[in-house]
Amino acid sequence: MRGLWSTIALVVVLGGLFAYIRLDVAKLPNPLITKEEKVLASVQSDQIEGLRITSESGETTTLEKVDGGWQVVDPMTAPADQSKVTAITSGLPSISLIRVVDEKPTDLENYGLAKPRIDVGYKVSGDKDYRHLLIGEKSPIGSDVFAMRSDDKRVLLISSNWEPALNLSTFELRDKALLKFDHSKVDGIDVSAGGRRLQFAKDGREWMLARPVRVRADYGAVEGLVDKVEGQATSFATNEASPADLKKYGLDKPDATVTLSIGSARLTLLIGGKSDDGGVYVRDGSRPVIMIADHALVDDVMKGADQYRHKDIFEFHAFNANRLEIARNGQTVVFEQVKGQDETAPGTWRRVSPNPGDIDKDKMAALLAKLETMHASSFAESTAKTGLNSPAMTVYVKFDEGKKEERIVFGKAGAEVYAARPDEPGAAKIDAADFGEALEALDGISK
Repeated sequence: MRGLWSTIALVVVLGGLFAYIRLDVAKLPNPLITKEEKVLASVQSDQIEGLRITSESGETTTLEKVDGGWQVVDPMTAPADQSKVTAITSGLPSISLIRVVDEKPTDLENYGLAKPRIDVGYKVSGDKDYRHLLIGEKSPIGSDVFAMRSDDKRVLLISSNWEPALNLSTFELRDKALLKFDHSKVDGIDVSAGGRRLQFAKDGREWMLARPVRVRADYGAVEGLVDKVEGQATSFATNEASPADLKKYGLDKPDATVTLSIGSARLTLLIGGKSDDGGVYVRDGSRPVIMIADHALVDDVMKGADQYRHKDIFEFHAFNANRLEIARNGQTVVFEQVKGQDETAPGTWRRVSPNPGDIDKDKMAALLAKLETMHASSFAESTAKTGLNSPAMTVYVKFDEGKKEERIVFGKAGAEVYAARPDEPGAAKIDAADFGEALEALDGISK
C-alpha cells in the first residue's frame, strides 16, 4: 500500500512539473501563428553577400560572395561548398515562425540563448555589420528549438529541421572536391602509376582504351575512375604546401598522376603517400592545398589495362539482333528475324539456310542468350597458340535494325577457348563450358 501511495505522489509531482514547463516555456497565452510568418521576412536569398557561421562546436567560418560564387575567407581562404552555402542562403528566408514564446524575456539562459548553440550571421546588400539568427536549446515539448534575431528581443520557436543545414563546421562549408570539372565533358584520361601508363579516349558515348592497346573499354570501370577523381577529400593536410610539405606527403615525386582532358583543358590530380588514417595524400596540380582522399582512389588508379577492358565478347543483345550467320565445320547456318505484322507484334526467327524453315523460339532465345553473355576471363596479347588460325566457329551478327554488325572468331587450343574481334589485337580467353553450351544450343536449331 505504501508503494502505491508513493507511485501516486510521484505521478502528481511529475504532472505538476510538466504543467509548469508548458506554462513557463510555451507561454500558452501567446496564440499559435495562424498565418505563416517568416522569421527573416525582409531577407532575400539573392541579396545575401556574407555569412559568418558559428557552429555548435564553437568553430566560426566566414564566407563571402565573390564573382557570383562563395568563398571561405576565414579561418583560411578556400573555395566554399556552393551547394551547402546555397542551402543556407535559400533556407534563411524560408524559416517559418511556429510561435512567439516570450515577448520580453528576462533571462535568456532559460532558452539557451545567452550563449547560443548556433549563431548564423548574415549580411545583405548595403549592410555594414552582420545581422544574426541565434539558435538555442530544444524546446522541452516537441522537436522545435528556441531562436531569436539579433534585432528583435522576442524568443521564437522554429523547427529543428533547419539545424543540419546551419550547424556546419569550416570543413563542412569548404569545397572538398579533389578536382573541379564537369563530369559529362571529360573526353580523355591519362593515368601514370606503378611504372604503367593508361590512356582512355571518349568515342561518342563509349570509352576506348587507347594505350597500351586500342580496344573497347569497360564503360562502368572508366566512369568509376572518373567518379573517384571527382570525389571528396576526407580531410586537409595543409592549405599552402611548401616544398618541404610536398616531400613530406610524397607529392614531390607522386606515386601516380591522373590527367583529365576536357576539350583543350587539362586537369591533373597528383597522388602521394599513405596518410596515418589509411587514406592517401593528393593534390590538384593547379592548387597549393594538400588533401587526404579515400584509399579506394589508389585501387582504381593502380588497375592494369586488362581490368579496364570491355569483357563482353559481343556488343549485340538478344532483343536487338536481326540476322545471325554461324560458320562451323565447313557449313554456314543463317538465321533471320521476321518482323511481326505490326509494331506491337513480336518478331519471329527463321532458319534461312541451309534448310529453310521455322525454328523453336525458345531454342533460338537460348542460343542468343549464350552468345550475348559470353565474356572474357583474361586477355592474350597475341593470337599465337590460340587456335584462331583454324577457327572452331565464326559468328556474324547484324543488329539494331541492321545498322550495326560484328564478327567474332573462336579458336580452340587444347582445352582452352579464345575469341577475337577483327578490330582489336590479341584474343580474349573465354570459359570453355560457355562455348560448349553455345554449340549445343546451335546444334538444336541447325537442322
